[in-house]
Amino acid sequence: MQQVVVTNQTRALSQPVKAGYCNTFFTRLKGLMFQKRVGSYSGLLFAYDRDSRLDSAIHMFFVGFDISAIWIDSEGKVVDTCLAKRWRPFYMPSQPARYILETHPHRLVEFQVGDRISFESV
Repeated sequence: MQQVVVTNQTRALSQPVKAGYCNTFFTRLKGLMFQKRVGSYSGLLFAYDRDSRLDSAIHMFFVGFDISAIWIDSEGKVVDTCLAKRWRPFYMPSQPARYILETHPHRLVEFQVGDRISFESV
């Protein structure tokens, strides 16, 4: 799986997030299901073809830990965030998003609606 480094251009992160880039049906389907944990400075970045609320909705079935979910639009702006709880059925952003960053729960405070996010291949 391709790796990307995610940085917040608006506020300094304690450390950039190194994320797997999920841009195929199967990588997005698997996501973090059946994993034991997500590392403090790692995660997954889900990429879709367009901004959408429905397409960027997530579930937490078969995810045994809480995560930070950060929704980002096609312009690189954070449009929503939440602490996604394990085994919950459904989370949808309040605004359309093209990307979803899923990372460790303690990283949630480092991202706020309106922040500008960038990512580049490793």
